[in-house]
Amino acid sequence: MPAFVIPSAEFVLSAPNVALAPKRALSEIAFAGRSNVGKSSLINSLLNRKQLALTSRTPGKTQLLNYFLIGDGLCYFVDLPGYGYARASGSTLREWGRSIEEYLQRSSRLMLVVLILDIRRGLTPLDEQMIDALSFYRRMWLAILTKTDKLTTQARNESLNSLSGLLVSRGARAVLPYSAQNHFGRDAVWENLLETLRPNR
Repeated sequence: MPAFVIPSAEFVLSAPNVALAPKRALSEIAFAGRSNVGKSSLINSLLNRKQLALTSRTPGKTQLLNYFLIGDGLCYFVDLPGYGYARASGSTLREWGRSIEEYLQRSSRLMLVVLILDIRRGLTPLDEQMIDALSFYRRMWLAILTKTDKLTTQARNESLNSLSGLLVSRGARAVLPYSAQNHFGRDAVWENLLETLRPNR
């Protein structure tokens, strides 16, 4: 079996809402998570790019729906606004929440949501709310536990075991460990993404 080749990728546009999404009708895979959980780093790692999705040490920088074209029409990756940035104003937090919820409700192209969690912190109340929204809008999702490189192998396995059962019971299709630093877990994530897209190819 030939080795998997990471597809090309390019930034397309940023949109404040679904109505301004790209006109080309392609399947979408969305990436959601708390501010500063590492969404942009994960996207860059998956695509073997350094600065495709801009990363920042300041939480809350992703405030729009950011669309990336993957391959020659394979799909779009959609980087959703991060939630839970403590320094954001109340009105800004509500706007981000509305933007995410509207996307989950209205996007007819959304095939899968990748929920990104810090393996060291587990589920936060805001993560719980996100899972509730995914369930309410009947969206397929999988969980990626990032920053595994920050833990010993034993601690990583213990955290993975304790979180996997909980997340699967809440509806996660899969729970996968990942490190954007050394790309640990990248093949498994791509296998899941391609499996999602395959019926639409």
